[in-house]
Amino acid sequence: MELLPLRVGHAGEMARVLGDPVLHEFIGGAPLAAGALRERYARLAAGSPDPAVVWCNWVLRLREDGPLVGTVQATVTPGWDTAETAWVIGTPWQGRGLATEAALAVTAWLARLPVGLLVAHIHPDHHASAAVAAACGLAPTPHREDGEIRWERRTGSASAAGS
Repeated sequence: MELLPLRVGHAGEMARVLGDPVLHEFIGGAPLAAGALRERYARLAAGSPDPAVVWCNWVLRLREDGPLVGTVQATVTPGWDTAETAWVIGTPWQGRGLATEAALAVTAWLARLPVGLLVAHIHPDHHASAAVAAACGLAPTPHREDGEIRWERRTGSASAAGS
């Protein structure tokens, strides 16, 4: 699988990938039409309006010019020494380890940055996402936000920063 930086031009294909209402069972909202997704991707590609926050967004493509199958993202807040991650895989491609592969790649990259804390927010009934988070070394915490469990992992950067 390839992680490609998100571009506005991905919106048409991604609208089909993300169009299954089942995907929104745990994350809320509803599928966006291609035009609305194009507008959203334009905002994401422009970057965070807060200069203290960096948005990192990728689409996932199966190798050999395969289809787009999902997204992975990180919101990095260097001043807080934190990166929040999330992933979504289209329904037809779920159960193949693609979310784990993408999340592992991104969390490994983030751990090499000066980011000490990796975070993901996961619905308590979303067992597949919990398994992805666990594979990335994140562990559930007692903290809840909007009904989701906050998962965390301290990285080597955290101990190096504290030295």
